[in-house]
Amino acid sequence: MYATARIDDPLAEIPAEYVGHSRGYRRQVLFNRETGSAHLTLSVGQLDEGGSIDAVVHSHETSVYVLSGTLAVTTLGQLTHLGPDHCMVLPVGEAYAAAAVDGPVRWLQMVAPGEIGDGRRRDTFFTGETLTGVGPVVPDMRDPRNRNAVRFDASSMDLRRLAGGSDVNAPTVSPSMATALLAYSGIGVKMLLDQNTGAQLHTLFMVDYQPTAIAHPHDHPFEEAYVFLLGRVHALVDGEEIAFGPGDVLWCGVGADHGFENRGDELVRWIEVQAPQPPARHSYRFSREWEHLSAKLEG
Repeated sequence: MYATARIDDPLAEIPAEYVGHSRGYRRQVLFNRETGSAHLTLSVGQLDEGGSIDAVVHSHETSVYVLSGTLAVTTLGQLTHLGPDHCMVLPVGEAYAAAAVDGPVRWLQMVAPGEIGDGRRRDTFFTGETLTGVGPVVPDMRDPRNRNAVRFDASSMDLRRLAGGSDVNAPTVSPSMATALLAYSGIGVKMLLDQNTGAQLHTLFMVDYQPTAIAHPHDHPFEEAYVFLLGRVHALVDGEEIAFGPGDVLWCGVGADHGFENRGDELVRWIEVQAPQPPARHSYRFSREWEHLSAKLEG
């Protein structure tokens, strides 16, 4: 099972539960239980200039990735300013408040497990408190006190730059496997949010496809969603060929067969999310490997 969507402009109206608890807030739900997803709810949120969301706590895990503007998040006694390409995990049960800084702000929001939304029980609770915190601070990737916020740096996807040494007097991040780039077959994967940043129920990462890069059809024991940012990519999803460009979004359920190919001359980039987090083994099942085994046994 899979579903497609496109990010709207302007966004949809304010969610019913946020009426009276927010100002200038709107969101567009991309995928949720109504589109077949049990493990995630993916949406785009927006606050107008001067807009804000009151202190709120959820029974699900939440993360935000800022697309434009600056989002102020107050939680655990700290006020953090998240600019474009900053992302942050908000764990289960952690109260936070949000506000727009110096203009409107728009962000991608990931929730795992998916919002309930059918009236059986609540998963969102407004606390009625006024949250304050020291700051504002901008996440510093080298500060060991920074626990759950990350900034995506496009240069971190450049293998030519990463192949050489860095200036010891001007590091941007502490080099480790937690900040490493996974590269193979013209594909680059940069993890942003996972257990290293406090996420327990989902992951969020950036993917680059160089020209001619291809991932052959495969499926997973978890759900995935893709928010396409740059270039144009051709996908084969459950046997159907679909082309995606900036603003398009794809969701693949458990067992949905999918693969991607960059047939153009430009870089393809997207944000990808997964829920639940992948298992240590057998997170990928490539169709051609099992077809090879079938042919081998029959031969």
